[in-house]
Amino acid sequence: MIKILIVDDEPRIRELIYEHLVHEGYQCEQASDGAAALSCVEKGGISLVILDIMMPFVDGMTCLRELRKRKIDVPVIMLSARGEEYDKLAGLEGGADDYIVKPFSPRELVARVKAVLSRTLPKDHAENESYIFDDLIIDTASHSVKINGTEASLTPKEFDLLVFLASNKGIALSRERILQKVWNYDYYGEDRTVDTHVKMLRSHLGSHRDDIVTVWGIGYKFDPEASK
Repeated sequence: MIKILIVDDEPRIRELIYEHLVHEGYQCEQASDGAAALSCVEKGGISLVILDIMMPFVDGMTCLRELRKRKIDVPVIMLSARGEEYDKLAGLEGGADDYIVKPFSPRELVARVKAVLSRTLPKDHAENESYIFDDLIIDTASHSVKINGTEASLTPKEFDLLVFLASNKGIALSRERILQKVWNYDYYGEDRTVDTHVKMLRSHLGSHRDDIVTVWGIGYKFDPEASK
């Protein structure tokens, strides 16, 4: 059974999310602040966390940073009444898997929950293989990326994005196609989501950052020859 932790200091928001997720067949637990959320997640069994940013005691961003500091890779969808680009970037760069602005449509939230879970739940990778581009090695079996022998620190979503780009080497991929394949979004995704993650991914690739080429008016392509 998939178990989702709903973290928000507003009971009516928690109940709204709870009702819709339970209707979809998910098991849910609730917490009213980040401290309670950390305690719940550390007990194990949580498949995804829906985490509000503005909360008393321990806020959502602090909770997210602490989860990642403790090497807890449970996927996180952030909720916030603040939709400024800075806040979205802070959440995504802090290790969140998605970001939803309040007020939100419960149907949209459910769609995003399903998209994140379909990407992050363990699955049998029939395509377990390595992609090697000079000293850049992408190993899907071990879920690791090494550059000149040193392992790069990527979030799960950054890794999935890199694998998708590398597996389509030389092909110009639209932002819409990237959203569909990496995030499993059809309607609910945003182009900015792709741009933000490409920016973060490039920052981790060192000398290979320019292997990801911007194709103006379309999206991106992986082209190691372009950086030589």
